[in-house]
Amino acid sequence: MALPARQQAKFWGLAAGLLLVTLWLLGDVLLPFILGSAIAYLLDPLADRLERAGLSRVLSTVVITVFILLVGILLLLLVVPTLIRQAIDLAETAPELARNLLAFFQARFPRLMEHSATLSETIPGLGDTIREKGVAVLNSVLTSAMSLVNIVVLIFIVPVVSFYMLIDWDNMVARVDDLIPLDHAPVVRKLASQIDKTLASFIRGQGLVCLIQGTFYSVALMLAGLNFGLVVGAVAGLISFIPYVGALVGGALAIGLAIFQFWNDPVMIALVGGIFLFGQLVEGNILTPKLVGGSVGLHPVWLLLALSIFGSLFGFVGMLVAVPVSASIGVIVRFLISEYRSGRLYLGIKALERDPALQGDDVQGGDDPAKP
Repeated sequence: MALPARQQAKFWGLAAGLLLVTLWLLGDVLLPFILGSAIAYLLDPLADRLERAGLSRVLSTVVITVFILLVGILLLLLVVPTLIRQAIDLAETAPELARNLLAFFQARFPRLMEHSATLSETIPGLGDTIREKGVAVLNSVLTSAMSLVNIVVLIFIVPVVSFYMLIDWDNMVARVDDLIPLDHAPVVRKLASQIDKTLASFIRGQGLVCLIQGTFYSVALMLAGLNFGLVVGAVAGLISFIPYVGALVGGALAIGLAIFQFWNDPVMIALVGGIFLFGQLVEGNILTPKLVGGSVGLHPVWLLLALSIFGSLFGFVGMLVAVPVSASIGVIVRFLISEYRSGRLYLGIKALERDPALQGDDVQGGDDPAKP
């Protein structure tokens, strides 16, 4: 006999509360393990494919780990230093860009500038603020990233956790499945499958889209000769998970830089704009339909809200768990709405009188062992 719904609600509410308290108290300690688990989850389909190709699970994990480490080392040696240097240079150049912007407005719109003293004072101040705050933030990030603890976490603990989690991932999933209460196993497995589908579509698919777009924008802008092209491309790719925002923000930043760099060359300015237009067309017509698929039920606004809330409460570890938690909540809410729309509260007595078949177990919920 299943526990009453009220007792079940208390039990699962207590479990959720303990999980949140644990994240709040031990977030820094759990960070490498959560990050390692996330990496193992992302790489599990690749390991499964290598197993189907004839490799053992251990050998598949070793191949994936070696490849990831080689790529990571190449990025650290070739890309990351250039990215950091360009980001610092861009922050340092912000006052000069602001002065050029002010000169542009004064040359093109002299009447506007004559009647807008506030604009004349704000633009140069904005450049100085970007330089001061930007350099301070970059220095702070670099200083914290170079600490001994973070180096150990990045180079040793996370790869080790990822390695062992990837080896035992299928076994762990099977063991968790065996612990599901039998009365609720069908519903829980259905919801878990939908959550996994949502996460796989969004994280793996959208993450790959962001990586492809960021790489394309960075390489194309650098080949076009745009200063700070690597930084602009990285920013555009990083925020590409929000529809159109990545292209708009990156395009505006790139075109703005192109205007000051290629002042008398409209062809180069048009080329920079064409790069982002082409990238957006490829993303909307090829990348997203092929890699992400249709709607996965994880709205960007809902994701940003979850990232903001969990990030403010639990720091970086909260941002890591925000995506799976928001996906899980979205799936559960849709399930509850579906149950509500098939229940008496929504249908009402008149609907039951018109169609006696609605009085079955789906409405009353008394005999379905999958329901609480």
